[in-house]
Amino acid sequence: MDYTRQTAYSDPRGYAGLLAGLPADLPALGAAVRNLIVHYRGSGIDFPPERLEEIESRWLDRILAHDQRRFPGSLLTPHRAPEDRVVGCCRDYTLLTVAALRLHGVPARSRIGFADYLDEEFHFDHVVTEWWDGGRWRAADTQLDPAGGLSVDTLDVPLREGGLVPASRVWTAYRRGDLDPHRYGVHPDSPIRGAWFIRNYVLHEAAHRYGDELLLWDLYGAMSEELDGDLGLIDEVAGLLIAADSGDEAADRKLARWYADDARLHPGPTVESFSPRGLVTEIDLLERT
Repeated sequence: MDYTRQTAYSDPRGYAGLLAGLPADLPALGAAVRNLIVHYRGSGIDFPPERLEEIESRWLDRILAHDQRRFPGSLLTPHRAPEDRVVGCCRDYTLLTVAALRLHGVPARSRIGFADYLDEEFHFDHVVTEWWDGGRWRAADTQLDPAGGLSVDTLDVPLREGGLVPASRVWTAYRRGDLDPHRYGVHPDSPIRGAWFIRNYVLHEAAHRYGDELLLWDLYGAMSEELDGDLGLIDEVAGLLIAADSGDEAADRKLARWYADDARLHPGPTVESFSPRGLVTEIDLLERT
């Protein structure tokens, strides 16, 4: 896959000129992204319902449209107050970062897993940017300020224990009996965690790898809210993801073909969206409604 090409989700459409104004330099780009997006939950801001709807924007051009209604013009100025930024989540910080890098010709993709550096006891679901620096793939967490005193370098997050552990590796460790799945999820106080959730994120990991940068609360194909179905299917997908990460190009090609051909692995024309706002809706991905 050509990771310099925009996907249906990262395509800025009519905002390409504005997006081109963002820098390709990761520290500067991360600062710009944090000036545009605010986390719907992590910010601690109690957003009114009409603002909370912004978390459903899904496509980058719609995210940028929200920003431009309040701050028409350059994406670099002015400084936006947190309560005036576009309400989103880790996936949206990443989508904006990935899109800007792609526009500058830098191969970039989103990576889904569970962060070991946000809490000592709980592994929060998380999304970061992975980009090609000319010699290797590197991961950057542009949601977080590098000066925030975290245990990792947010501009070079390891995709392993201690950093962001890809969902495929978490699933494989769970199947070996090496971890407690209830410590992996949205929040320790939320029921949205556990083995079924990790299983769904393996499929999300594959989707994002192959250009379907869906919202984290979208369900499709072999996903469900129970640990049911063919778990051997998930084992095989996870194994191919891990092999592809290790540089096995044959595994990457095999999984890409399988992902494209098997309706259990990829979204169809519609997905079922379980919004953090408490709404369950069917989304038409083709009509964008």
